[in-house]
Amino acid sequence: MTNFHKTSPTTLPERRETGRPSSWDRYLSVLEAQRIPENQRRWYMVRAEAFVAFVKPARMTEVESEQVVAFFHRHSLEQSLSDWQFRQMVEAVQLLVIDLADNRACRSLDWDYWKEAGQALAVDHPTMAQAVHPEALVSALPRYQASADQHEPLKTLAHSLRARRYSLRTEQTYVDWCHRFILFVRPKRMQESSAQDVEAFLAHLAVERQVAASTQNQALNALVYLFKEVLGRPLADLQFGRAKRPPRLPVVLSRDEVRALLAELSGVYGLMARLMYGTGMRLMECVRLRVGDVDFGNGRIVVRDGKGGKDRVVPLPERLVEDLKRHLQDVRGLHEGDLAVGAGTVYLPDALARKYPNAPQEWIWQYVFPSSRLSTDPKLGKLRRHHLHESGLQRVIKAAAMQAGIAKRVNSHALRHSFATHLLEAGYDIRTVQELLGHADVSTTMIYTHVLNRGGVPPVRSPVDEL
Repeated sequence: MTNFHKTSPTTLPERRETGRPSSWDRYLSVLEAQRIPENQRRWYMVRAEAFVAFVKPARMTEVESEQVVAFFHRHSLEQSLSDWQFRQMVEAVQLLVIDLADNRACRSLDWDYWKEAGQALAVDHPTMAQAVHPEALVSALPRYQASADQHEPLKTLAHSLRARRYSLRTEQTYVDWCHRFILFVRPKRMQESSAQDVEAFLAHLAVERQVAASTQNQALNALVYLFKEVLGRPLADLQFGRAKRPPRLPVVLSRDEVRALLAELSGVYGLMARLMYGTGMRLMECVRLRVGDVDFGNGRIVVRDGKGGKDRVVPLPERLVEDLKRHLQDVRGLHEGDLAVGAGTVYLPDALARKYPNAPQEWIWQYVFPSSRLSTDPKLGKLRRHHLHESGLQRVIKAAAMQAGIAKRVNSHALRHSFATHLLEAGYDIRTVQELLGHADVSTTMIYTHVLNRGGVPPVRSPVDEL
């Protein structure tokens, strides 16, 4: 493949009509076979050319996975590439090294991690938003949809929620619903709105928007808080009862389906999926896990700041110990590389960084599942490596379920549901499962008793099977 160094693909090469096609001709054929849009092929070739120059004079069949990772690391420091451009770069190199050159040494590289885990966290992501003043987040709402004076109640609302230690998700959700309410009653000012306007808005959500009962109740909670705590006018005369939320059974995978799903997952995302099924952690609890919270000595994981701001302890699956240790070795190498270029810090909550100035660089505070790219902190302008974006794991799990032929609505939360159900099937008492899941009320955990196969109880046999 030496002729990669003899031609340049900065513009799409003319195909040779006679003779043996060049390596760039064959690479272009790979792009066509993978149905890469024609208007993007030139950029794929530009990314591939940059990689060829990086590893020169090595042939593509001789490239080691460490060289590929070094190339990605170099570009992870650049802030000029957008999320989709970084992903395009990884795909371009994968098509070059694996599909075209059939490089066996690089097949074991975690390509999905580099493609999916490079998505940067937006400023309004809950992890990032903690470092941003709540009023600044409200100011980021589209100005064309509401005048500046209409934003003042929203700023007061966000400030009140942050002061009372509501979760960032709740803060964002309440501000969003109140913003929608402002648009609904416009041109009437917020201070002039009444309980009748709230009733009309909630009816609009149910009739016109056809939202779920839980969504309608969420909007009602936001408006009740707004009128009581911000406007000082509690909705005492509201003639709108809460929508009745019908009980929904969780999606639970059988043990065979769990095995089939996990067999389709490998690398970092495979480890995360196994950890979620093995511990019952929620999606965000898993992606926000820090090194110091993994206790190998006592065989447990401390889940910090879970739903409701509570901490809890879950067992560390013995089968995952060695995989997790190897993964942390790779993460440590990544962290040391970041420190060498003046980065290597993470965000710490609750002003811990001011109390312990060196803590953001310490190993125990690093994320177990870091992003494949560095990001610029919106407040301080520092380069940080945040945790990977949760949407990457969600996409990979959904794709793996389709690949495994599982005809269910499989998502990351199905692993948590399966964890709870399989524990109850194994004979663990419901209070133990409640504590492991972090439920405040055992009635929430009781939902899993409706979907488990009770040991010692004969299953109900359908009459049609008796014919």
